[in-house]
Parts: sequence; structure tokens; C-alpha cells
Amino acid sequence: MGIFSRLTDIVNSNLNALLDRAQDPEKIIRLIIQEMEDTLVEVRSSAVRSIAERKELERRAGQLRREHDDWERKAELAITKGREDLAKGALHAKARVSHTLQEIETQLAHLADALAHQNEDIGKLQAKLADAKARERTIVARHKTASSRLKVRAQLYDDRIGDAFARFEQVERALDEVEGKVEAYDLGRGKKGLKEEFADLEADSGVQEELEKLKSRLGNRIGPVSAKA
Repeated sequence: MGIFSRLTDIVNSNLNALLDRAQDPEKIIRLIIQEMEDTLVEVRSSAVRSIAERKELERRAGQLRREHDDWERKAELAITKGREDLAKGALHAKARVSHTLQEIETQLAHLADALAHQNEDIGKLQAKLADAKARERTIVARHKTASSRLKVRAQLYDDRIGDAFARFEQVERALDEVEGKVEAYDLGRGKKGLKEEFADLEADSGVQEELEKLKSRLGNRIGPVSAKA
């Protein structure tokens, strides 16, 4: 199983659990990033072990090459000394060392291939992690904005808000009633009726007659006095 297939399985499993619990998007994206960071640490640790193993194999291969050359030199020496038996023994030892060296070189080739894939995986994972963190900031901002708007909408459509406005309407109706009572008291007071108009007219006429009589009496008395003066 590839590292990304394994990561996808882990993330999907945890995501499904979060979605079942109706968790918020911030927790979900944080989980994805955490899984990616943990996987990156794991891949790096694996790469470190592979590099250490490669170094160990390279040291072992170097030793075997020196041993291979040493047995070849000994075989040549044995031949020059006329010891064919020793030369054969040296060649057998050289063959065993050569076989072991080939196995180690094969392991080194496989290890180099594995390290190349690990290096590629690390590069891809780092790029995806950087992208995920950038998207996290956007998602967090969007979530906060949406949550704020949802809270406002919930308040606008809350029954308690409706009840409060209903009370305002009740107060306004009560004020309308009080103002109506005030206006009712003034009804009929601003304009006189027909009987009242004639009564006032007759009263004015009577007053005018009395005034004329008074002026006439006073005029008769005041006249001589004015002439004498």
C-alpha cells in the first residue's frame, strides 16, 4: 500500500467519524492537516532508517571488495609459489565473497530505489501540506463568517424577537387608545351648536341695547358740563 493510499484511508475513516458527529469544518480540516503532518514525520523517519541502512550496506560492500581483492591476490601468490591447492582455496573464498557482495549490491539498488520514492513522496506531501494549511485559513475565515451570519439570522427569526415586537405593537395600540380618549374629550367643544349661536346673538343684542341706554344717560349729564367748561 502506498503512503498516500494509507493516508487517504486514515483520513477518510476519521472524517466519516467526525461527519457522523456533525463536527465543524475547522476540526475536520485540522484533522486532515494533523494526519498529513504525522504521515510526513513517519515518512521522514522511515527515510532516516533507510539512509542509515544504506550507509551500513555501503560500508559492508567496501569491506567485501577489499576482501575480494585480497583473496585474488592470495590466489596469485599461491600460483607463483606452486601451491595450486592454496590457489583453489583462495579462489573459492573469493567466489563466496563475490556472491555476498552481489547480494549486498542488489540490496543497495533496491534501497536506492526506495529512497528515491520516499524523497518523491516527501516532496508531494510537503506540497499538499502547504496547500492544506493555506486552504485551512480560508476555510476557518469562511466558517467564522458563516457562523456569525447564522447567529444573526437565528436571532432575526427567533420567536423571542417576534414576541418582543408583538409587545411593541401592544404598547402602540394602548397609546392609540389613550390618545383617542383625549381627542374624545375635545369632541364638540371646538364648534358651537345652532342654539348656542342664537343664544349668544340674543345676549349680544341685549347687551348692545343696555350700552346704548347707558351712553344716552351719561351723554345728557356730560353735555352741560362740557359746555360750561
